[in-house]
Amino acid sequence: MVGEFSCFLGLQIKQKNDGIFISQEKYARNMVKKFGLEQARNKRTPAATHVILTKDTKGAKVDHKLYKSIVGSLLYLTANRPDIAYAIGICTRYQADPHITHLEAVKRILKYVHGTSDFGMMYSYDTTPTIVGYCDADWAGSADDPKSFWKNVYQGVG
Repeated sequence: MVGEFSCFLGLQIKQKNDGIFISQEKYARNMVKKFGLEQARNKRTPAATHVILTKDTKGAKVDHKLYKSIVGSLLYLTANRPDIAYAIGICTRYQADPHITHLEAVKRILKYVHGTSDFGMMYSYDTTPTIVGYCDADWAGSADDPKSFWKNVYQGVG
C-alpha cells in the first residue's frame, strides 16, 4: 500500500491543497534542547546586524568539539532553512579556532531557530516556471581576508 510521505530523513512533509510544505520542526526543537537553550529568549534575526564576526585572538577559546557540533547541526538544518544559511556560513569559517564571540554567534542562531522552528519551504503546485535568486559576493568586505576572488582571477593570481 502506498501512502503519503509524512517524514523522510528528518524532514517533515505536509501535503496541502496548494503545494507541499517541508520543514524540520522536530529536528530544530530537539537541537535547541540538546544544546540547552530551550529556556533562552528567542532572537528575531539569526545574526546581529551591527556585529561583524572576525577572527578573535583576544577572547577566550571555547571547546571546539561543542562548537563544531552546533555548527554541524545548524548546517543540516539549512536543507530547508535558507534564512540561516548566510549566518551559519560565516560561523563555519571559525571551526578550527573558535572563541567566545564565535560561540555566542552560533548560540544566537540557535535562539533564532528556537523561535522559528516551524519555518520551512513551500513547494507550490503552480507550474509557472519562475525562479528568483539573490547573491551578495562581497568578499572584499571580509574583515579577515579582504581579497576579492574575481580581482585575483583578472590579475592572474587565482
